[in-house]
Amino acid sequence: MQGPETRRSLLVQIQDTSQQAAWQEFVTIYEPLVYRLARGKGIQHADAEDLVQDVFAAVQGAIERFDPESGKGSFRGWLFRISRNLMINFLTRQKEPQGSGDTRMLQLLHEHAAEDTESATLFDLEYRREVFTWAANQAREYFTDDTWQAFWRTGVEGESSEKVAADLRKTPGAIRVARCRVLAKLKEYVQHMDPQSLSAKG
Repeated sequence: MQGPETRRSLLVQIQDTSQQAAWQEFVTIYEPLVYRLARGKGIQHADAEDLVQDVFAAVQGAIERFDPESGKGSFRGWLFRISRNLMINFLTRQKEPQGSGDTRMLQLLHEHAAEDTESATLFDLEYRREVFTWAANQAREYFTDDTWQAFWRTGVEGESSEKVAADLRKTPGAIRVARCRVLAKLKEYVQHMDPQSLSAKG
């Protein structure tokens, strides 16, 4: 089944250069993904940071031409292809400084074909992680420290309700209620960012 996809309203908003909040939300989710993809290709930190900026400059220049109804794939797949192509361009410049650029590009595409299938899967998994991180940062302010600890320690770190209850001087039932409250708020934020995520499996 297709994984979560960036909500359409955000894609529309980032086409408008005046929508700075929407662009910042977009960058918050996707910047770490592109950076880790570059580092996974063996690109050094400073160069990876520069490539991230190149990728987002390319997105800004082309986003108005992206049509989710075109049948050409998801936005995330489109972004992955932009990132991949810019990274191959970078690797080509590093490995082949003179001439035969087209030949070297084809060779690199062939060499990285299987690897990029795996990279695309990791890109999708990292996206889900970033959406969760973003949602958690948004939801955290709504809860007391005890409520958040009840959720985080049982739902993320895997501690038992009984142990957390003893540490926080609450009942196991109260811990489970607190966890459910936080999860409900997290789902609201995930749904805001990614409407398909709640029905997606895996």
